[in-house]
Parts: sequence; C-alpha cells; structure tokens
Amino acid sequence: MIPRTQFWGDTSFPAAIGECFMGTSTGKAAVHRPLDLDPKRAGRLDRAHYGIIDIGSNSVRLVVYDQLGRAPLPRFNEKSLCRLGEGLAQTGLIAVEGFRRTVEAVRRFRAVADAMGVARLDATATEAVRRAENGKDLVEAIRAEAGVDVRILSGAEEARFAALGVISGFHRPVGIVGDMGGGSLELAAAEDDRVGEDWVSFPLGALPVEALMQGPDNAKRRIDALLKDKTPASFLKQPIFFAVGGGWRTLAKAHMALNAAPVPVVHGYRIPASEARAFAKTLLRLPPARMAELPGISRRRARTMPAAALVLDRVLKYLAPGEVVFSALGLREGWLYSQLDAEERYLDPLVEGAQLIGLPGSRVSDFPPALVAWTEGLFAEESPAEKRLRVTLCALSDLGWRDHPDIRAEESHRRVLQFPFIGLDHAERAFLAIALHARHAGRFDAPYLAGALKLLSPAERRRAEILGRALLVAYRLSGGTPAVLANSRLSIGSNRLRLEVSRSARVPDSEAVSERLSLLASAAGVKFSEITELAEEG
Repeated sequence: MIPRTQFWGDTSFPAAIGECFMGTSTGKAAVHRPLDLDPKRAGRLDRAHYGIIDIGSNSVRLVVYDQLGRAPLPRFNEKSLCRLGEGLAQTGLIAVEGFRRTVEAVRRFRAVADAMGVARLDATATEAVRRAENGKDLVEAIRAEAGVDVRILSGAEEARFAALGVISGFHRPVGIVGDMGGGSLELAAAEDDRVGEDWVSFPLGALPVEALMQGPDNAKRRIDALLKDKTPASFLKQPIFFAVGGGWRTLAKAHMALNAAPVPVVHGYRIPASEARAFAKTLLRLPPARMAELPGISRRRARTMPAAALVLDRVLKYLAPGEVVFSALGLREGWLYSQLDAEERYLDPLVEGAQLIGLPGSRVSDFPPALVAWTEGLFAEESPAEKRLRVTLCALSDLGWRDHPDIRAEESHRRVLQFPFIGLDHAERAFLAIALHARHAGRFDAPYLAGALKLLSPAERRRAEILGRALLVAYRLSGGTPAVLANSRLSIGSNRLRLEVSRSARVPDSEAVSERLSLLASAAGVKFSEITELAEEG
C-alpha cells in the first residue's frame, strides 16, 4: 500500500524548495547548472514510480511518473471531468454530484497507483475546494474512502507552484507565468531559477468566466477591472508570458494545427502576443458547433474555450508582453520539482531527459559521454545554450541504431520532434532533429525536413549539420567504442578538415571513413579533408 504523505503546515513552504520558491534577492547570480552525461545517473533503477492527484475546479487528474526526478516521464495520465466549481459561486458549496464523482475518481486513481507499484502518491486541491464551504468535508471523505491525504493549496501556493512548473520545464525562463484553471487564474514571475516575490490570484477560471459571459454584466469590462486593480506593476510589459492550463494548451493546439506548425508539441510553442490575441478573438466569434470542429479542440473542451480565449485576450492586452510561450508543465510539475533537493533541481532538464532515454538504449553507454569530450573543440566559440544542445545531441546519438539503415535518419528526426522532452522550445527541437538526421547520413533535400528547417537560421542549420556529420564520422571511425575515439582528434580549419588517428588505434584510411569525412567537409564548407597519423605522446 502507498503510505499517506505527510504535508507541511498551512502557512509554511517546504524547506526543500529553498530560495527557488521563496523569491530572488537583488543581484544574486543563478547557480550554475552542470552539463555532463553520466551513465550511472541515467541508468539508475533504484527510484520507484511517483504519482500525483490534482483536484482542480473542473477536472481531477492522476499522473504517474517514472520517478521523482529532474526529467520525469509520464507513465500514466488520466482525468475525470468532475466540474467541482460548477454552481459554486451561487451556492458556496460543491454540488452533490461533483462531490460524489470526485471521491469515486480518487478511489479509482488510488487503485491504479497501487497496481502500478507507485511508492509515493501526493494529492493537491485548488480553488474550488479552497472556496467551498464543504471543501474540507470532501477532503475528509477522500481520506476515509480512498486513503489519500489531500493538501488544499492557498492562492499563493497555487501561483508559485505553477511558476515552479515553468522553471522546471524551460531553460532559465524569465517572464510572467499565467495559470488558468477551472476555478481561478494565477500570475507569478519566473526569474531564471526562482519564483519572484509578487503573485496574484483572480476568480477568473473557466467556470466562473463561463458563467460571467452568460450573465447580464459585460464580462470583458469585469475582467479588465480585476486585472487593473490587482496586477502588480512589475508584471507589465515583460518580454514573455508563459501560458499554463488546459484551456490555453488547447488554444495552442488549434493554432498549431491551423498554421501547420512543424513541431507537433505544445510545450515550447512560441508566437507573438499580438498573434495570440488575434486568434483568441477569432475563437470568440465562432459558434459552439464550429468551435468543436476545429482541429485540436475536443467537444468536451469546446464548452470552456470561449472563456479561455477571452481571458487570454484580456490578460495579454493588459500585461502587454512581446511573446506568448505555451507550457505543458504547471502546478503538478512545480510540486514535483519542489520535492527535489537543491543539487538535483540544478541539473539541466533537457540533458537529463535526453540521457535517461539515450544512454540506456545505446549500444555502448559510455560512448555518448566520450562524444561530448571529442566534440568539445569543434567550434571556436560556444555559448552555454549551444553547449547544452551539443551535449543533448551526443546523448541521443545512438537513438536509431535498431532501425533499418534506410529509415534511421527520418525516424530519428521524427522522434525528436515529438518526444516529450522538456527544457527546450520548438527551434531547439528542430536543431536537434536536423542534427540527428545528419548524424545518420540523411540527405538535406528530404521533403520532411522543410518544416524544421524553417525554424532555423542559416547559421543554426550549418551548425546542426556540422555536429551531425561529425558524430557520423565518430561512429564510423570508432565502431562506437570510447577507446578508439580517444585516440583520435578532429579539427576544422579555414580550408581543410583533418582527422588525426594514433597508430595504436589501428584505424586505416578506409573508404567508409573518408566518405563520411567528405560529408563533414561539405557541411563545414571546406574543400579538402584528410586522415593523418596522430603523434604519439611521450
């Protein structure tokens, strides 16, 4: 049986969260994030599955992750539409039907978690349970019938956990996080590795806004007045607004489908705020039947989409950010992230996720780390953001070795475009996908590359091709063995590409290596390539 979780007091925050939760101090530099590949860390099997039940105002959801770690992968995800917040504004109570369905949903989720061997199961509740007069009665019923302790989050905690979810899911994000759920809207600031001091919670969730839109009052005017009255001045005109919540993710899916976005993943989808507002207004003009016909919008979600669109339009108008970035991670992931110790929180989520997938499945798990060292000097100048992509690419470099040679390039490209990695945006996905295509000797006139290539500048495309072709050389040269690779060195000059190999490595000037070296030379824009003997040291 899963032990009941012991929660902390109503007014305190978990000590494990530390400064990343409690806010930033002026001028304090962010802690450095290590960028390394560690086969032992990637292959650890000592961590049990972790589950969290999120009792929202509209739905109740269970997510079971492979582990409580920096780059958790969902193993199971299911929700029940209980609509706890329906009618709450009028009665102050959770309706009998919603109460019953929620208890039954948690009982089922507990049974599923037990069957999956989940070692720890946490549960949180938000606006509807927080506001309802019988909210604590629901918590007691869940404890009695399902054996699950539920933590009722305050508005401050809800805002900050949502911001922590964005911090956990992006590379050093800076901007305002908006989390619109079924019952409320929370705003907080993401400041690189911590949450800002200011926060605000509005009664602007999908259900109350839906009711507001059906009433005699002007919903737009009411929303604008609330935003103007309560929003901290520091939230205005920030460069990025991070949109969190099911309604806004659905809006992003529809926009992506209608605009043929090359990366079919909501997380990291980025559009100008003006474009997001224009699309929200388009949705508001559609009749319900037409709304449900749009790609990416289910019939069940279509009901609350006008409310989501209206709130997004008004929030963007008032905050005036430059761009909107949609996040698949929010309160649940922020809660999970807060349970990690400081050392693990500062691991890079993209690198960790890539090595958890790439290293255990590669032919030689020590080879990707060797590739990181071998490609270290490939570019004269490399920013930390560029390095993390190079390290990630090395971790994923053997992803397609089980595929047939004829489809390795295409399949590896498609996997990276769709895999649930975190810590990256769409352009970075495109970079990795193009580079992996090149690593498997893929042709650059392949039609399926067109979408990803549009997201890259010419310089980024060239860098991705060079990295991919360099890895292709490394695998052919060494047979995927670190010992042979360590006895070689690759250098790119202004007009010559040189591969130096030591005599002890016993690698001849083979045709197979030479052909791949020629591909790399072409990518680097140099005319000549050669294989020479590396002078023995000592």
